[in-house]
Amino acid sequence: MCGIVGIIGKSDVAPSIMDGLKRLEYRGYDSAGIATLVNGGIERRRAEGKLTNLQTLLAENPVRGRIGIGHTRWATHGIPNENNAHPHATDHVAVVHNGIIENFVELRAELTDLGRHLETDTDTEVIAHLITRYLEDGQGPAEATFSALQRLEGAFALGIIFAGEHDLMIGARRGSPLAVGYGDGEMFIGSDALALAPLTQKITYLEEGDWAVLTGAGADVFDEDGNAVEREIRSTALSGALIGKGGYRHFMLKEIYEQPQVIGDTLRSYINPHSRSVTLPALPGKIAIAPRFTLVACGTAFYACMVAKYWLERIARVPVEVDIASEFRYRAADMPAGGVALFVSQSGETADTLAALRYAREQGQHIISVANVPESTIARESDTVLATYAGPEIGVASTKAFTTQLTVLACLTLAIGRARGTISPDDEARLVGALTEVPARAAEVLNHDSRLRALAHDVAEARDVLYLGRGTSYAIALEGALKLKEISYIHAEGYAAGEMKHGPIALIDETVPVIVIAPSDTLFEKTASNVQEVIARDGRVIFFGDDQGIGRLGDVRATCIALPEVDEFVAPILYSIPVQLLAYHVAVIKGTDVDQPRNLAKSVTVE
Repeated sequence: MCGIVGIIGKSDVAPSIMDGLKRLEYRGYDSAGIATLVNGGIERRRAEGKLTNLQTLLAENPVRGRIGIGHTRWATHGIPNENNAHPHATDHVAVVHNGIIENFVELRAELTDLGRHLETDTDTEVIAHLITRYLEDGQGPAEATFSALQRLEGAFALGIIFAGEHDLMIGARRGSPLAVGYGDGEMFIGSDALALAPLTQKITYLEEGDWAVLTGAGADVFDEDGNAVEREIRSTALSGALIGKGGYRHFMLKEIYEQPQVIGDTLRSYINPHSRSVTLPALPGKIAIAPRFTLVACGTAFYACMVAKYWLERIARVPVEVDIASEFRYRAADMPAGGVALFVSQSGETADTLAALRYAREQGQHIISVANVPESTIARESDTVLATYAGPEIGVASTKAFTTQLTVLACLTLAIGRARGTISPDDEARLVGALTEVPARAAEVLNHDSRLRALAHDVAEARDVLYLGRGTSYAIALEGALKLKEISYIHAEGYAAGEMKHGPIALIDETVPVIVIAPSDTLFEKTASNVQEVIARDGRVIFFGDDQGIGRLGDVRATCIALPEVDEFVAPILYSIPVQLLAYHVAVIKGTDVDQPRNLAKSVTVE
């Protein structure tokens, strides 16, 4: 989970950049580097491994300069090494980058055809060469950067410096956060305000699509169309919590908005973008012939397992059982020899899940865990650990941990499908391509925030709310209902849409909002029929779909939110975000304690 620090200073900036990178260590990384301007040219120091290696290198071979950028990096694929470490540079430009450039293969081919020599395996290097190309065409630094930004597809945060420009730095964001700090004749950029806390108390959080041109005197901010815009400068001196919340009102909202970045961070750990294939930690060959997978978790993580059941059975063609951890071991289930048991937990310390893991161990199962804390008890007691890279999640209601769990489980599904021979290399490449689009599409979903905030007023007045979905969307309906219950205290239930006629339809009248999760998939027409049945009974439908599905729905009495069109494989990841936002805004309207709802804890360590 990459971290960025950039400084335009009054003296040598390398020590301060190193301090900022240390404050970003919690994100995780496998290499680090710094670039500064010295006598008009770009100087770099990069090292594989921990920051202590970079510190040793800098002690032996210091780098000077009053302007510089630094980076901690998770390797996209392959062996982490100095060559792939950031910053990446040409003779004219140095760049640090968080995120995924989805179209880097095409850009790389274009640049190679123009005679440019790229030296690394990363997607980031194309950014430096693309900007350089426009500089060599006669454009100035800001103009060249803007031209390059318009060519990039994906999610990113960028810090850029230019040879010969000792008072110029450019930052940009799309889908990944970036903060701009204001000093006295100094300016800063950072992945979050925590990195900049000792340097400044004045912070601007760039909004989606923004890019900023920094000099020692200040910053000019532009939107994605190149229009000059004003962004609020906030003071972090008001409270230490403001730094942690990144300027957001609640941790939950901050964590919802971090999802494009953390999904991208997680994908980078498991996907090879060159081959469009999944690379997981070594799994024993017997997993390919396992007679059954048993997926166990609690709460929101259980719904991630429900989605994975659909994926594994449909794509990998392996039998799957899903169980709630607090019930599982008391059934004394007979588990098959050679079976796989998979446990999902954000904290890795959930008592019921840990007890279920130990029961499965006694039953001779191969244990896989999906956890956000690799040092946790569940991770330590597993045979294989698949880490989510969500970073610290403070809000009790899980958001980014859930979508990164889904991301990991999607990658696992493809790896098992390939090992079992149930998907072809072309199928894997297509589905990996769909996954790599998710961070950028997630950023697009966040653009519906104001619309969802307006809808929340109607939902906040309800006593009961129903969520409907089919297939993987059924699990998201359950998750949406849980989120609403957790933080707004409104009674809500999620149902498989086809089950509505078997009881829940009796609840529907003009006072009951019915929230429908309906991407354009193989089950869409059946879901659309269920929507008609709700409308016929005066239900108030809020419909989450895409333009294609909304068009097929026809002229019905429903409030429709058009989400990006994506492959149905990745739809549950994307459709999680609007149900999170809706629940959040309802809770704010209701005046509840969003981050610490009553009677709930972040990590449940007792039965």
